[in-house]
Amino acid sequence: MPNSPTNHPDPHAIDRRRALRVLGGAGLGLGVAGLAARQVSAAGLAATGSGVDSTIPTVTEEVPDETGGPFPGDGTNGVNVLTEEGVVRPDITASFGSASGVADGIPLEVVLNVQDVANGGNPLTGAAVYIWHCDAAGNYSMYSEAAAAENYLRGVQEVDADGNVTFTTIYPGCYSGRWPHIHFEVYESLDAASSGANAIKTSQLAFPQGVSERVYADDRYPMSTDNLQRLSLESDMVFGEDSAALQMAMMSGDNDAGYTAVLAVGA
Repeated sequence: MPNSPTNHPDPHAIDRRRALRVLGGAGLGLGVAGLAARQVSAAGLAATGSGVDSTIPTVTEEVPDETGGPFPGDGTNGVNVLTEEGVVRPDITASFGSASGVADGIPLEVVLNVQDVANGGNPLTGAAVYIWHCDAAGNYSMYSEAAAAENYLRGVQEVDADGNVTFTTIYPGCYSGRWPHIHFEVYESLDAASSGANAIKTSQLAFPQGVSERVYADDRYPMSTDNLQRLSLESDMVFGEDSAALQMAMMSGDNDAGYTAVLAVGA
């Protein structure tokens, strides 16, 4: 089925230098300390193409806990990619191991800044992050029939001393019933990132409507424009129930150069 990962939708569920420029102050003009999160309505977040703010805030709330969905690949629903050699990597565009597929789409850098809310928003040093998402056609590797033999768009990394972790990937498609998103899990350590049962935080990152509309004009995203037009952030089964301001990515870039998505994650 085009642009649908299976017959059952989620039930409730470019490069390193660009990321360093973003975190160093170029592009988005980011800083990581002493900044309060701005309160923005869900409707405003959905409409904007620039995210919630021009800086990484020091968050005072944990990011909402969300479902890992039916396609986590973390051992909580069938297969477990976290035990595979090669899953620890910054570039998740291609499959690894015995799989050889490469996901095609608009380039995307995902920068997560993981903060210890109980410790004043300081970096959660030593933590690790696992992210996964669908491809441009809405398929999840390891689960969807069209990508069952692949394990692309999945990877794990340890955060750096500033709490940052950066993944190179593609912009995810929009499949029927879900707002454009990326799943992620936070672990206490890289060693602990061997099963979703060990995660200390499971949540999702949302994308602004304006950026998504521009991306989905690309021919590699069949049905995504139509699927997005039938959705709203408020009606989404995940983001509509929580504070989308804590999950909406800050964006920069364009279709030609690719995009950077940044999210402060309170854990």
